[in-house]
Amino acid sequence: MKINVNSVKFKVDTKLDAFIRDKVEKLSSHNDSIISSDVILKLDSANTVENKIVEIKVAIRGNDLFSKKQSKTFEEALDNATDALKKQLIKHKEKVKKI
Repeated sequence: MKINVNSVKFKVDTKLDAFIRDKVEKLSSHNDSIISSDVILKLDSANTVENKIVEIKVAIRGNDLFSKKQSKTFEEALDNATDALKKQLIKHKEKVKKI
């Protein structure tokens, strides 16, 4: 699976990049038809504690799945986004099996 990590107006350190790739790679265990994943990291301009935004777009055969989560840290937001995508991938896999 191809994983693209992009950040808006800042540079991702290697530790965070490795964490992202590890988490997103684990999504392929729930659905083997994943082609690629795009991860976008943003900082919200509002002066709130939860200003880290993670968006993940997963391209699978016939469809794209998307999750966007905001939290205090990128790691927490990534955990929440991947959990949401796991549910979507499982639901999509079950839907395809019924057809």
